[in-house]
Amino acid sequence: MPSSSSSRLLVAALAATAAFGLAACGPDNSSDQGAGGGAATVTTAPATGAAPATAAPTGAAPTGKPAGKSTAKPADKPTAKSSDEPEGFCTHDPDPAGQKWVIPVKGTSATALVYKDTKDACGVNDVIFEPVGADRSAPFAPTVKIHLNSVMVPSKDVNVADLVKHVNECIADPASTKGVYPCSGGGDYRMTVDASGKVTDLWERPHS
Repeated sequence: MPSSSSSRLLVAALAATAAFGLAACGPDNSSDQGAGGGAATVTTAPATGAAPATAAPTGAAPTGKPAGKSTAKPADKPTAKSSDEPEGFCTHDPDPAGQKWVIPVKGTSATALVYKDTKDACGVNDVIFEPVGADRSAPFAPTVKIHLNSVMVPSKDVNVADLVKHVNECIADPASTKGVYPCSGGGDYRMTVDASGKVTDLWERPHS
């Protein structure tokens, strides 16, 4: 049987061991120890099971504009002209009552103007008058006024006899610069008639 002194030593050793174990498992007193100086600072690593930083969901809308992408609207493109749409000047203003555009033809005499009616056609600088239909005639009024016009020389007022010569010269050569007056090339005239159908005014249209 062990002696009483040995028993006391064993009890003391067990008590010391128990106290050391309790001190090791006790609360962290590092804050108190820091005040004493010389204690090493320990950086605690995050726990292995800690949740990762929150990332934006895959379908989340971006908060900024894509780099390099222009937000300017494209320049308006000119509307293409339809291929079947006429170009140039294709119509003229409506004629006042008693007026119309005609083209004198052979047969014009000192008593009557022989002419063809006209229709509009497209021209580059102005509408073109083209002859249509059968020959027609209208007598000259005794006071008829006739105005010859050309881009080459000033306008000229003439009598019926000079008109007849001019018409015949221009039918023979639409580009003639000789004779009574230079030919304008188009041969179209604005004719004005009175209530009885007589020609009271005849104005030649100049052509360049």
